[in-house]
Amino acid sequence: MLRKGLQCLWALVLCCGMSAVQAQVVLDPFVVDDAIRDIKISPTGTHFAAVLPQGEYSAIAVIRRSDRALVGSMRLPRDNHIGDFWWVNDERLVFSLAERFGSRDTPTPTGEIYGMNLDGSRQQLLVGYRVRGAEIGSRLSSGAKAEFVHARVADLLRSDPKAILVAISPFTGDPQTRVDRMDVYSGRRTTIATVPVTRANFVADSAGEIRMAVGARADNLSQLYYRPARGSEWTLINHQGTSGRVEYPIGFSEDGRTAYLQATRPQGPDAIVAYDVASGERRELLRDDVVDPEIMYRPGTSVPIGALFTGAKSRIVFFDESSDDARTFRMLEQAFPGQTLRIASSTWDAATKMVQVSSDVDPGSFYTFETATKHADFTFGLRDGIDPRQMAPMRAVSLQARDGLPLHGYLTRPVAATGPGPLIVLPHGGPFGIHDDWVFDPEVQLLAAAGYSVLQVNFRGSGHHGHAFQQAGARQWGLTMQDDLTDATRWAIAQGHADAERICIYGGSYGAYAALMGAVREPSLYRCAVGYVGVYDLQLMRSQDRRAGRWVGTWLNEWVGTDAGQLARTSPNLQAERIQVPVFLAAGGRDEIAPIEHTRRMERALKAANVPVETLYVASEGHGFYAPDNRRAYYTKLLDFLATHLGGERAAP
Repeated sequence: MLRKGLQCLWALVLCCGMSAVQAQVVLDPFVVDDAIRDIKISPTGTHFAAVLPQGEYSAIAVIRRSDRALVGSMRLPRDNHIGDFWWVNDERLVFSLAERFGSRDTPTPTGEIYGMNLDGSRQQLLVGYRVRGAEIGSRLSSGAKAEFVHARVADLLRSDPKAILVAISPFTGDPQTRVDRMDVYSGRRTTIATVPVTRANFVADSAGEIRMAVGARADNLSQLYYRPARGSEWTLINHQGTSGRVEYPIGFSEDGRTAYLQATRPQGPDAIVAYDVASGERRELLRDDVVDPEIMYRPGTSVPIGALFTGAKSRIVFFDESSDDARTFRMLEQAFPGQTLRIASSTWDAATKMVQVSSDVDPGSFYTFETATKHADFTFGLRDGIDPRQMAPMRAVSLQARDGLPLHGYLTRPVAATGPGPLIVLPHGGPFGIHDDWVFDPEVQLLAAAGYSVLQVNFRGSGHHGHAFQQAGARQWGLTMQDDLTDATRWAIAQGHADAERICIYGGSYGAYAALMGAVREPSLYRCAVGYVGVYDLQLMRSQDRRAGRWVGTWLNEWVGTDAGQLARTSPNLQAERIQVPVFLAAGGRDEIAPIEHTRRMERALKAANVPVETLYVASEGHGFYAPDNRRAYYTKLLDFLATHLGGERAAP
């Protein structure tokens, strides 16, 4: 059944040879899901396990490598997704569960861990608050006891093929986080360590011993602990409130004498730091001038070996450029020039690696690379209907905000564009910690296919550019965060990239908020504004946050603000009379992130101010539309709206 579903999913991606701008835009290549979200090879290389996005739920499929036959599968109930998954031996997989209430929602881990044999047998919810199965549906069963805890995989414990280490954080009661050794077949657990901090993550050395932990209390200040061996006392080696920096453990050297940390700096991006566990000495190893590092591990291990720095000129830097790992990567870089490379997974002996390659114009493909033969075979593609030669390249841009803060982003222009043309300013969602990157973005490519240049700027508060840059966005909703978008728009006009009379601002989630605040703050700069599943009333947003824990209140106070007058002045629905351009709003009735009431309030305020407003409400959708038909309806209406006000192309029927 799932095999047919997989075939149908791949077949849904329609091949099309289109020019960058045509009479009508074919939507299907841009609105379908990727065929595969992630894939991992089994420990000895006999099988692949793949996560298949199915709109409002995820499925996992196990495929025999020799003949590509489907040997096992499982699908999750609605709004349930696979957060991550691991082979724990050649027979057994475990995966973490996450909830996601719409295509624009970031999957939120539920703290549950599920197990399944490769043939689909022995499916069992091993730990989590829905362990009895009644609340999550009949597809998830368990024989373990129900516990109101949040669990995370801490280490695969490869010395024991029947067990893993999991970090357990009780939702109530004992504030400490503990590490349990868990049987991956029965779910039975034995506590082996506790740490005196809540919401902790743990890092083990190459022998599977837990030696570092990082967490925070209700004040949200990071605390890093170290211990030399099992049973020894934990030592606090960094407290953000004292040092002013955050240090996050990312792994140990093979001999266990060096711990690697990702550490913030007073200004600029994070660094990778080597921490000598005997002396306590810290030594900076790698750091980029613009972006934070993405840690790279030796294939088949949890030992850090270097970092990937992404961007329009992505680069990989190794701790030891003379190592075998470095030589292998340099060879792969020559084989895939201009692509971003990652090792998605490998066999445990690293003899076979799954290499993922992608770029701004290529959604990505997986190759199986044999170390002995130095040969890479194409294995799976994400979107067969996309021809990279027809896509619009992204160009990295940089500018200064009005207060001198450096800003970085990307400009995508239609393939045939010459001179100033219509521009879409596209702020990302989040907003904090999220960032735009040099990746294939189907929405950006759709807009470029319709004839629009697209400007994405990582305004202050965005991630990937250092702690100080992200912190600069605290309590700046509608203020300096908005100024950054305005400054980037004016930069695009001054540089000759945009026709000043044909600019629209459009975004989803926080991006929708920024789009409407852009129309409020700069009534003559934009010709239209679009808000998709947005928040528009900041006081309402504060009152609707249902997450538990005092730390959430601390987060809202620190990042959104507490001044009622300021929140009102930066809520677009309360400033609608300042908007002078047409607006298009879309929302889902099941949205729990930006409830539909935000959009209804915005619509009422615009109508009361006599501002032209179009709307699209879909009762069955959440924070971003899942169903392909609803996506087509949304993007058809979006392109119609943009064409009316900017003159681009409409969607093909």
